[in-house]
Amino acid sequence: MDRDLLDRAHALAEESFLAGSGPGGQNVNKVATAVQLRVNIYALRLPPPVFARLRDLAGSKLTAAGDLLITARRHRSQEANRAEAREKLGELLEQAHRQPRRRAKTRVNRVGKVQRLKHKKARGAVKAKRSKVDRSDW
Repeated sequence: MDRDLLDRAHALAEESFLAGSGPGGQNVNKVATAVQLRVNIYALRLPPPVFARLRDLAGSKLTAAGDLLITARRHRSQEANRAEAREKLGELLEQAHRQPRRRAKTRVNRVGKVQRLKHKKARGAVKAKRSKVDRSDW
């Protein structure tokens, strides 16, 4: 991920301050220290695969209008919460740019197949013995 994208995201971000529920004692009731960062992901102009990964990673933080909402309220001060919200945004964009490794398909060898079928046969025999006894078997 390039630094230009992160700077553009920070420039597009709109901050609003909320009354936080975290630490701060009585100060929480008086000062709005929690930060809500709002970034429109359409305005970032991401490549389609990165955009799709970001949409999946964001989950419920993404609104129908395409706004990504990040809330930070862990710290007592507005500045610390602002820094944390911006850091969360950077981490989310970084994760979206990371391409997941492709999963290698596994194959069972011949011995494994034979063992599996033998085990299935044995389980079937155990279950067959649980059934009612037929009169012809007497």
